[in-house]
Amino acid sequence: MVDNKLIEAAVEVQKRAYVPYSNYPVGAALITAEGDIFAGCNVENSSYGLTICAERNACVQAVAAGQDQFTAIAVVGDQDNPTPPCGACRQFLYEFNPDLKVHLIGREEIISYSLGELLPEAFGPENLQGV
Repeated sequence: MVDNKLIEAAVEVQKRAYVPYSNYPVGAALITAEGDIFAGCNVENSSYGLTICAERNACVQAVAAGQDQFTAIAVVGDQDNPTPPCGACRQFLYEFNPDLKVHLIGREEIISYSLGELLPEAFGPENLQGV
């Protein structure tokens, strides 16, 4: 079950997305182990590679505030079907919690996964032990 505050934070921040190229606003909200919520939206750039996704934006907001223990993320797109995180976001989030609960919110349904389901055989800090 998804915390309604988490969904509300993702929906609210989605309204502030900067999307002049795709017109596809996305909002994401992370909840920490302590119950704090950090939200981020996608911010596009004319140099597409510099665009930042909502999921990474939320994560960076949390880390900048001194938080790095996340339990769940809610992602809100602008379609009937839920919007899953891109591969880069999946890898970025894996760094902090391979078991993160990922809630994808569409207009008509909510789908929940563990990050491990979305990124099987992931590469993470555990792969660097002994290096």
